[in-house]
Amino acid sequence: MKLLSHIGRYLQMLGGMFARPENMRVYGKEFFHQCNEIGIGSMWIVIIISLFLGAVTTVQTAYQLVSPLVAKYVIAQIIRDSSFLELSPTIVCIVLAGVVGSKIASELGNMRVSEQIDALEIMGINSKTFLIMPKILAAFIVIPSLVILSMFLTVWGGYMAGTMTGIITDAQFHQGLIKDFLTFNIVFGIIKAFTFAFIITSISAYFGYNVQGGSLEIGRASTTSVIVSCVLILFADYGLAALLLTK
Repeated sequence: MKLLSHIGRYLQMLGGMFARPENMRVYGKEFFHQCNEIGIGSMWIVIIISLFLGAVTTVQTAYQLVSPLVAKYVIAQIIRDSSFLELSPTIVCIVLAGVVGSKIASELGNMRVSEQIDALEIMGINSKTFLIMPKILAAFIVIPSLVILSMFLTVWGGYMAGTMTGIITDAQFHQGLIKDFLTFNIVFGIIKAFTFAFIITSISAYFGYNVQGGSLEIGRASTTSVIVSCVLILFADYGLAALLLTK
């Protein structure tokens, strides 16, 4: 019953963002602020993770492909497809669930505890629209952009690790990148990014917006939002793969 209660309140929160339409120009400043907070604030961790993901995957793939019958360019193919399909969208978004999600939950939880949200409602402002919608819309723009950046940085990190250590030559790596390339793999990764962006922001906003208590409850809400977001990301990851990749 508690799960059904959370689902009902979550859907009520999402519906409440559109229940009382207001002039959206008022929220333009908040939207750009959230783009900066979510995007610029998370860019460096995405860059570092992506480069090392590509480098480690290259070394480990080369370690496992010991058969002389397997061409060297296969390493580049594995790096490319792993990055586009799984590493960049899923791993990066799980990291963002911790970085961005906990921040959103803590911010809204603090506003709830300090009665700032109640003050907005008293002034006639739809607090759900003002506080939550800009975060979700900003995530739809920024998180897929970070995932696309991560895709190419992961491949580049794999290229640098492979060529600098002599695992694979420059020509072999480029051959692997081009061979049997499917544009849909990038599209699939971007679809994942949009889905995960919604999960991260909406779940974190829900737990932060509905905090009851004091600073201890804010910390619990932040932790819970990260855990639930990560679990839902994994479920959505499998669901999208089963829906879009199975023939």
